[in-house]
Amino acid sequence: MDEKINLRAIERYSDEFSEKMIETWFATRESITGQEILEFSEIKQINLFVIYELFRTWKLESEKNRSPYFDYDAPEVREAAEALMNALSNHIRVDRANFTPLLRKATYNTLLLTIDPYDFFADLIENHAELVPSEFADHLKYVRINKAPLQRLLEKLHERQVTSISGNEAFALLDSILEEVNFTPEDVDEYLASFSRVLPVSIESFYEKREEPQPRAEPEQANHYQWQPVKSTVNDQLSQEPRPMVADQFMRITSIKESLTINQKFMFTKVLFHGDFELFSRAIEDLDRQDHLQGALRYLEKNYEEWDRDSEEFHEFMDLLSKRFGTQ
Repeated sequence: MDEKINLRAIERYSDEFSEKMIETWFATRESITGQEILEFSEIKQINLFVIYELFRTWKLESEKNRSPYFDYDAPEVREAAEALMNALSNHIRVDRANFTPLLRKATYNTLLLTIDPYDFFADLIENHAELVPSEFADHLKYVRINKAPLQRLLEKLHERQVTSISGNEAFALLDSILEEVNFTPEDVDEYLASFSRVLPVSIESFYEKREEPQPRAEPEQANHYQWQPVKSTVNDQLSQEPRPMVADQFMRITSIKESLTINQKFMFTKVLFHGDFELFSRAIEDLDRQDHLQGALRYLEKNYEEWDRDSEEFHEFMDLLSKRFGTQ
């Protein structure tokens, strides 16, 4: 939990990597075809994500252009639409300006899936209010790295014979799957070596650099998060002069939501929010909107007085809160 992936570092590297690849390709060419996209990078996952994004975008645009005067679900129309898609897939041609954002996104997602699959899984679920198995299956056709948990999730959806599932339910289901399959991410060294042949990189460059804790002038007092009861402790906090907290030892964070790791999301959801991911997400957003620590403490007192203040999860959550607000 001490090390956290720096998503901005992944984004910066993805942009630089993509630019080098694009400069090389388009130095002598005006466009790139579908077959050439499949062979564009030696990292096949990048190529597949580009193709996926092409077809996903085409599908969204087709849905937007539907007219209310025609039956698009008629068998003949669906057959014609499928034939058109097959024809288009054999005649892909993308110029530099349009290929650039596709490659950047594909590179970013490939890196995230490779070095931080848990956040990739979370993003995949959080970006959907509802998860539709048929659409999810289409996406998985283009995933090659760290696929096992997502494949198992699709199997469970088929077993339940559901046509859709809420993001909250999908998140809880994936949590149980990660425990069930004892998921271990694939070794990143081979993939990073492939990236480095274009633009040198090390795994350390994707982790946040934290400041070393400074020695305290006085012995640290007993853990001030062990409050019994909540109300009296909150009042006690508000009545005291500001004192050093955990946040003083580290860089302050500007958003709890943006600082959470996928492991923390799973852990907090399961232990503190009774497995309800929507409840967890709403609480994080409410806390991030608070102006100071006192307001955040009042919010927790009002809504989560039942939390076990001896649990590891509680203390880790409160450490994040103190880094967010410090001694304000």
